[in-house]
Amino acid sequence: MADRIKLTAVFLIITCTLCWGQVISSGRSKITVVPENADTLSPEIIMLSPQVGKEEVFNCNVNRLNIVGEIRDNAAIKTFLINAAPVTLSGKNVFTSQVVLNQGMNEFDLLAIDVHDNYAKLKLRINYTLNKPVMHVEEVEIKGNFYGLLIGIDHYKDPGFPNLDNPIRDVERLYRVLESKYNFNKGNIKVIRDAGYKDIIKALDELSKTITVDDNLLIFYAGHGWWDKDANIGYWLPADATQSSKEAWFRNSTLRDYVMEIKSKHTLLVTDACFGGSIFKTRSVTIEAPMAIGKLYELKSRKAMTSGTLTTVPDRSAFTHYLIDRLENNEQEYLSSEQLFSSIRIPVINNSNVVPQYGEIMQVGDEGGDFIFISKQ
Repeated sequence: MADRIKLTAVFLIITCTLCWGQVISSGRSKITVVPENADTLSPEIIMLSPQVGKEEVFNCNVNRLNIVGEIRDNAAIKTFLINAAPVTLSGKNVFTSQVVLNQGMNEFDLLAIDVHDNYAKLKLRINYTLNKPVMHVEEVEIKGNFYGLLIGIDHYKDPGFPNLDNPIRDVERLYRVLESKYNFNKGNIKVIRDAGYKDIIKALDELSKTITVDDNLLIFYAGHGWWDKDANIGYWLPADATQSSKEAWFRNSTLRDYVMEIKSKHTLLVTDACFGGSIFKTRSVTIEAPMAIGKLYELKSRKAMTSGTLTTVPDRSAFTHYLIDRLENNEQEYLSSEQLFSSIRIPVINNSNVVPQYGEIMQVGDEGGDFIFISKQ
């Protein structure tokens, strides 16, 4: 009997030695062999906004906000879920998901699984109350310059296109607020009044030669626009556009090509024109995310906001009025274009017959970042 016990002990020692580097899973007679060099490290879920620890509760006073974060892992991420719903990651594993909050405590279960089936879980707890929370803002490292191209057209040579009263006045007002309140140097803002087709091309050519990969560009256009529904093409109408020929009509596709060519860190297109919504595929956004500003600035962006979709817009623009008013009265040090749009969308809808739109410009290199308006110190 003693010999049998010794033999059994020796067999167990040999078996354990052979199984070194193997994982014995639960279940009857089931052994899963894991190669010695296999990745067994779990992903890491990093919250950027709200920026809270594992046991902390984030307090807010809005019933909708975006949760922003990133997933760090040596392997590719196969699946990312928030409350069992799949969420798309950017090329750098950054996620943004809008959530709707009920008053009181809200819990969100985040799950990241990589291609080796390693996983990480995180529970995010958000307390929604009507009391205004204290918001902490991070510092953002700014390397480049801020450029502005502001185009306003009041007068048209072709009598078939009615003149407008306010675009030039609007671009001059926008120029003043950008130069006085935000990180736009006077010499880096170009204002073109009653721009012709060649004026627009020349200005964009100059920007493509001047702007570097660290710089930021704001393009603002106010004037007539046109949508050719048969050809599925949108246009800006410069001052020298004529009804008899499209030779001087500025195509949205040409604008998109320039946005791709200009190697800026961030480009924001704001267009207060008829049919401005034809430039991009829209999305609905709301960000209350000052702690995520650094990450949004770090990632490349190509965003657009317009005064409407495929409908005409009035000469006296509620869109531009509220846009500039929000910039003039902004008290935040960092204001993302998403936050700016969210603050004007409802007032524009309530005071006009247009529905403003916001989204990424299609196929020009957007990586999930955002244009950030930075107040002068």
